[in-house]
Amino acid sequence: MTIDNRIEVVLIDDDPHLRQALSQTLDLAGLKILPLAEAKGVAGQLSRDWPGVVVSDIRMPGIDGLELLSELHAQDPELPVLLITGHGDVPLAVQAMRAGAYDFLEKPFPSDHLLDSVRRALALRRLVLDNRSLRLALSDRHELSARLVGQSPSMLRLREQIGALAATRADVLILGETGAGKEVVARALHDLSGRRNGPFVAINAGALAESVVESELFGHEPGAFTGAQKRRIGKFEFANGGTLFLDEIESMSLDVQVKLLRLLQERVVERLGGNQQIPLDIRVIAATKEDLRQAADQGRFRADLYYRLNVAPLRIPPLRERGEDALMLFQHFADEASTRHGLPPHALQPAQRALLLRHSWPGNVRELQNAAERFALGLELALDNSAPEGNPGAPIAVVSGGLSEQVENFEKTLIAAELARPHSSVRSLAEALGIPRKTLHDKLRKHGLNFGDNSHGTADETD
Repeated sequence: MTIDNRIEVVLIDDDPHLRQALSQTLDLAGLKILPLAEAKGVAGQLSRDWPGVVVSDIRMPGIDGLELLSELHAQDPELPVLLITGHGDVPLAVQAMRAGAYDFLEKPFPSDHLLDSVRRALALRRLVLDNRSLRLALSDRHELSARLVGQSPSMLRLREQIGALAATRADVLILGETGAGKEVVARALHDLSGRRNGPFVAINAGALAESVVESELFGHEPGAFTGAQKRRIGKFEFANGGTLFLDEIESMSLDVQVKLLRLLQERVVERLGGNQQIPLDIRVIAATKEDLRQAADQGRFRADLYYRLNVAPLRIPPLRERGEDALMLFQHFADEASTRHGLPPHALQPAQRALLLRHSWPGNVRELQNAAERFALGLELALDNSAPEGNPGAPIAVVSGGLSEQVENFEKTLIAAELARPHSSVRSLAEALGIPRKTLHDKLRKHGLNFGDNSHGTADETD
């Protein structure tokens, strides 16, 4: 059990009359109080993000005030603890302050002295928690940037969404093509959440045989079916207190989908062959490469499960929509591979950069990572240049001449490669290239390129 975050002051004193008087003083000042007669178990009920302060008598039976101070500061050294005593023991006061007490009050003391000390301690506590929250947010942002490399608008938006969702209890549906990084996103959601110390259990529903999927997910009791000789704990139960990542959810049978829907709604699991309902404290992150709404319309996926999962959707953009992120990711993976193999890093040549930018990356980040590994090993950078239908690749410019001419050719190649991708407006094209629209217009004129030549552009060029 945890003390409610709405409680601002935990007051501990074994004297019922004094406890009542102090409680009344604090209550009249508008503070939310939890009065207690003993200190036993208090430390275990206070979380590190509890926003209040503790006021405790020192001389009490069982755990005294100094012992309580030690217990509290073992789990949070910045929690303000005010100690009070009626014995006028100066050495005890010195000992308490050296042990980290926020203040020491000698009984009898004026009410305004207590209120002033409590209010200052609460202000300090708010400042400490605000600083912690800021440090955590900066740390999480840095960690996300290291995991999900890229500066394209779609990746910046994805990282913002992950940061916002991670701290919540909401189940999440990740949408993304094969190789786009769905498990990386799921792990980020787990590691940045309050469940980070719990298990992260990943299971690919598409890789499970139909005959074992229910046993794998929900577990079974002995004798539940032929060959079930002993109890098995399923993945859902094993993930209790943490996160279950369920990839390729579209491959689940309709019967299993019914059980999954019930689990998501009731947060209980029942093993095959058993009658006991086991409560679960888990977060479910599902992932799919299909349009589940379309699958539901076609009867291949339960509509009620789709609507239950689609509360917090996250779309991972395919690599072909991420512009120069491909170059950043490629260099990142190539440098990692060079370090791993003890080889000197290789720099990409302009023609190689153009090749990477015009490639359609049907295998997404997974394909790019494999290509970067081969590049780091000194092998030829050979890519399958077939592009998805409706997304033809741009021709590779021949790089020749002096430095100025090579720079011009390379710039033209990059813009032409981005023009070959689907863009609804000049604005989206400029965002993908990371330049202002006016600059883009100037460069299009300089290189003899035209947004109207892009068969995917449907909006007015001046948009």
